[in-house]
Amino acid sequence: MPLFAVALMLGGCAFGSADYDGVTYTADRGVSDQPFPKNYRPELLAFLHTYLNDPTNVRSAAIAEPVQREVGGRQRYVTCLRYSAKDFGGHYTPMRDRAALYIDGRLDRLIEKPGEICAGANYAPFPELEKLTR
Repeated sequence: MPLFAVALMLGGCAFGSADYDGVTYTADRGVSDQPFPKNYRPELLAFLHTYLNDPTNVRSAAIAEPVQREVGGRQRYVTCLRYSAKDFGGHYTPMRDRAALYIDGRLDRLIEKPGEICAGANYAPFPELEKLTR
């Protein structure tokens, strides 16, 4: 199998629904005593800078402080965010909720359909996301 096909398959596993499938990009030791992700904002901004089709002029960005939630049967820190960003055609998408999952204090993945993980999240403005540049 060509290397680019393998990379494409793995890249597709980085995102998903709240149904945690066990694919992880950090060394998940499986411990439930997880450290608080101290650098969650800068890590998340760096990731979103490359994740978003157009990281400029994001609208209505909001973020919730990291809280511990059960994901895939394990306690993990999760921070929820919502925003409206531009699509490939330069049009704004509807508001989207996402959940950033942290393992051992580091960003591991972005869950595109967080469902119950972000239910009741206490959002606050996230102006740093709205100020991203290319």
